Parts: sequence; C-alpha cells; structure tokens
Amino acid sequence: MPYFDLSLQELASYRSVAPEPADFDARWATTLAETRRHDLALTVTPVDSVLATVDVADVTFAGFGGDPIRAWLLRPRGISGDLPVVVQFNGYGGGRGLPHERLSWSAAGYAHLIMDTRGQGSAWGSGGHTDDASGGGAAGGPAHPGYMTRGILDFDSYYYRRVITDAVRAVEAARALDGIDADRVVVAGTSQGGGLAVAAAGLTDVAAVLADVPFLCDIERGMDVADSDPYQEICRYLAVHRDHEERALATLRYVDGVHHAARATAPALFSAALRDPITPPSTVFAAFHAWGGPKEMVTYRFNGHEGGDQYQWERQARFLQNLWS
Repeated sequence: MPYFDLSLQELASYRSVAPEPADFDARWATTLAETRRHDLALTVTPVDSVLATVDVADVTFAGFGGDPIRAWLLRPRGISGDLPVVVQFNGYGGGRGLPHERLSWSAAGYAHLIMDTRGQGSAWGSGGHTDDASGGGAAGGPAHPGYMTRGILDFDSYYYRRVITDAVRAVEAARALDGIDADRVVVAGTSQGGGLAVAAAGLTDVAAVLADVPFLCDIERGMDVADSDPYQEICRYLAVHRDHEERALATLRYVDGVHHAARATAPALFSAALRDPITPPSTVFAAFHAWGGPKEMVTYRFNGHEGGDQYQWERQARFLQNLWS
C-alpha cells in the first residue's frame, strides 16, 4: 500500500474541522445519567481454566439501558494486593474471544478486563457473547458487520451511543472489582477499541489511555479518505439514501473521537500507521492534536492497519511503567 494520506510533515500541522454539536456535553450527560439509574449489577464468576499462572473470571455488568455486558477478567495468580487494571476494548467485528488469547497484560502484572462488544464477535477471533438487547432484543445477538449505520438517523437510537456507554460502564465496573487499584485504571484498544478508549477517557476519569490506530475519529474525513470498511459502510448507505446525509452526519458528530479527545485529560499514547486504509493517519492525528492531556504519538511508516502490533504493545507496557515508576 503506497502513501495515500498526508505526509508526516503535513500530519504534524493537521487539525480537524469536524463541527462539534452545541449540546454535545448535555446529550452525553443525559445518556450516562439514564444508564446510571440502573444498578451496575456486577457479577464475577471464577472460571475453571487450564491456565496455571492466571486466574480467570467471567464478568457481567450493566451497560447502556441496563443491558448485561460480558467481559473476561484475567489476574496474575499468586500476586496479592490491589493491581492496576487495563480495560481493553475490541476491534471492529471481534468479541472477547477466549481467555487464553489475551495473556500479555496479566503476564506483565496487571489485572485485565476485556469487554465484549454488544452485538459483535462474528467477524474474527473466537466469538462474542453479548446481545445488543437495546438494539433489537434476541435479534441483537452477535452478528457479522456492519454496524456503522444502525440507528444512524438519530443519536438516541445510534448503535455507538450504546457501545460508548458500555465502555464507560466497563471503567466503572473495573473500579468496583476486588483487588483493583481504582486510581490506576487504564483504557486500551486497537482500531474500534482505540476509538472506544478515546471516548471513554473523554467521558470519565481514567489514569492512562492506550489508543492504537484508533477508529471513529474525524469520521467525516475518514469517510472521504478511507477506501475500505467500516467508513465506507456509511458512504454506501448515503449513496442510496441521498436525503439522509444531514441527519446521519449530525449523529456521527456526537460519537466522533475528536470531540471526546478534547475533553480527556489523562496521559495518552497514540499510534498511527502511515499506510493505513482503514483508519487513515490524518484521522488519528486529528484526535491526537485535540487531546486535552499529556500525549505521545508513535508512527509506523511502512505499516497498514496492523500498525505496530506487538512492537506497539511493548511500547505501551513501557509507557505505563514510566508513568508509575
């Protein structure tokens, strides 16, 4: 894949022109207040696992609308005391999978809460287990992408209003777990997961953010520049529904990570891949430049959407070590 977006020099000065809704804060405050009327309903059920060095628990908490959201909790065995916790969100189409797929953070000495994404989990990995109950009852179970246009004509009905709210509740669930240092809750993710980490950090307090090639940032530019899904799902929809553009774009502005980033204050480590056709680097830099707290950016000149992959994970682990050393 050749370069198709801005040069690194241009990215350094790029700023998003995405309009921010005047009632952005009010609509999100109402959304979270409505969700918090539901008890967190946190359950932690130990799992009989073949893993010898990690304790595994099946976690459920109440997300948007009080809907049950599933997660795995991994904790290094034999370590007492309160641990920092990494709350991880999944990439587009993936689910929480199986516990033994996600061992890096617990091996590094962290508790690790892996949130299932409502209605997703049928495109890659080992599957998801969470219905999108508020989005269609039993019909809202794990499904193959796409999700970008579900309820897109109204923020109140939009799919990502529910998912971002779930991400905030995952942070609240992590703080409520036994054996967790509530002052060291980290949000992390790649692609869609990175976008959810950015949004969660803008809506609630966290200790640090690890946003790897984050999606859902500078969305309108992503629609214009990215030549593949998920952004192109919206473009194909609007190519048919020519009279829906104004309403669809108005909804997307409430979930755009650029606006959430402007409200975030936690230290953040971003990454961008300069040949990424899915989350173009300019969209990632848009959120990075808008970020309201301390921040660092890592770029991968020759990579596409895979970004830094395991090289980036090691940078993230060292970033947290340096933050708390």
